[in-house]
Amino acid sequence: MGVIPIPSTATSAIVAVTIALYGISWYMTATSGSGQASAMGGISGEVLLRLGAKSPYIFAGQWWRLVTAIFLHAGLLHIGMNLWCLFDLGPEVESLFSTAKFVVFYLVTGVLGFVLSLWWRPFGMSIGASGAVCGLIGILIGASFHHGHLGKAYRGQLWRWVIYIAIFGIFLPIDNAAHFGGLAAGILLGYLVPEGDAETQASQKLWNALAVLSVVIIAGSFALMALQLGQPVR
Repeated sequence: MGVIPIPSTATSAIVAVTIALYGISWYMTATSGSGQASAMGGISGEVLLRLGAKSPYIFAGQWWRLVTAIFLHAGLLHIGMNLWCLFDLGPEVESLFSTAKFVVFYLVTGVLGFVLSLWWRPFGMSIGASGAVCGLIGILIGASFHHGHLGKAYRGQLWRWVIYIAIFGIFLPIDNAAHFGGLAAGILLGYLVPEGDAETQASQKLWNALAVLSVVIIAGSFALMALQLGQPVR
């Protein structure tokens, strides 16, 4: 992993959306009078809930929270850590598999991470890209099984990331279920999905269609969030 990673196309877009959502949530917190925005850029829990945090509202039909929660963060340290990891891991996955596959991977691992989180803590609120980031780690771990001794050495480096995240989870209020849900989904995808561009035109069209569908799901989820933004939080 490079010291100064250079983000690629889809990674840059995801980073931009994540930063934009953080800016919106910070502004909403600052203008709400809660006073949280000044302390390490902390975001109000009510603001996060309005903007689509994973919460029990999912059981009321607000499934889109499994998507929007991926792009929300609780403070500067939270978003800083996740974007640092994304800048480092995203270009690797995107160059190894292709941009279309990366977009699908990011959404699927992030959503499945929150699905496990919802099962583990059905009444808790959670946000953050770390489930999807752990998914990227898992994808690289899964792919490393195809590269013999080089893959084994690289896999050892990647497992250190998992250990660090697990240690942080002991001392900080981190959603470990989302982390390990994303990680497990990533390992499976990285092992099963062939690396590089699709070998046939039909499979390339399929991955492109899945990537477009993923973008539509993300955009649609935020559209549904916006429709209920002015409604009272009950």
